[in-house]
Amino acid sequence: MKNDSTTIFLNIVLAALVLLGVVFALMSIARVSKLHTLQAQVQVQGQKAQKGLMLAQQLLQDTVTFNNTARNPELNQILQSAK
Repeated sequence: MKNDSTTIFLNIVLAALVLLGVVFALMSIARVSKLHTLQAQVQVQGQKAQKGLMLAQQLLQDTVTFNNTARNPELNQILQSAK
């Protein structure tokens, strides 16, 4: 070869770039795996929140129905602020 020091330098640079590529690929795989785990957790929490919201709406509706039969002014005031 004509220029051995240049070839060695370029081979070292190439090896470093390949190593960086492997490191970045592994980091990307780890983050995608974590992302899938977080998405599953968010979905479960979203379902729990939806269930809680439905229960709160059901309770509000039951309270309105009760208030229509019992007519309590204090409860009326609370219901007005909740709507």
